Order: sequence, then C-alpha cells, then structure tokens
Amino acid sequence: MQNRFETAGDVSWTELLTTDVAGAKSFYATVLDWEMEETDMGSGPYTVLKAGDRQIGGIMAMPEGTPPGTPPHWGSYVTVNDVDEVAEKAKTYGGRLLVPPTDIPGVGRFCTFRDPQGAVLSVITYSKKDT
Repeated sequence: MQNRFETAGDVSWTELLTTDVAGAKSFYATVLDWEMEETDMGSGPYTVLKAGDRQIGGIMAMPEGTPPGTPPHWGSYVTVNDVDEVAEKAKTYGGRLLVPPTDIPGVGRFCTFRDPQGAVLSVITYSKKDT
C-alpha cells in the first residue's frame, strides 16, 4: 500500500480554517463521525481529524493576517518531492504564491499558491521520521 505522505502527487491532507472551531468540531464529529485529537502546532491549538485510527486532516482557527471577510474554507495538501521547486514552477507558469515555502517543525515544508484561474492549493514535503 502506498503512503500518501511519501507519494508525490497524492492528496495527503485536508484542513479547515474557520472562525468557529468549536462549532466546526461539533458539526463534523456528528455528521461524519470523525474522531478528534487536540494538539498544538506551535502557532496555537490544532485539532487532528481521524477516520478510525487514520489521521486525515485538521481544523484550526483562521490564522492571524487572514484578510477580513475571508469565509471559512477547506484546503487540500498535495505531497511533492520538493516544495521550493514546485513554488518556482507555479510562479513561472502564472501562479501566485500566497504562503512562500515555509517549514512546519516536526511536520515538513509547505507552500500555498493560487493558480492562474484563482484556485488555491497547498503542497507539502513531509519530514522523514526516524524508524
């Protein structure tokens, strides 16, 4: 079985940014039977979503600096081999970086861009865990 955290091109994570974390947690726990695990990603509380014993995504408050009026929204992360290379390609082919390549301690490196049509996507390279 392929590992979505290591397979380039695989959609590996989904994340809800919201203005009402408690309400979102209650809604999705009830509607989709997701289990939730609380953690802190260093920038504040983070809720990891679980389907059975598998981590599938997260819920967090809108980050500081989010433009006023931005509605709550889901975002997807695609696993890539080299975040910096993908960021440069996105810019070369008409995309606009929204979050430049950034390290997430203990997780990996990611960036977020808008494609020429306006759709937003994040890409990530996960840190290798010692086994």
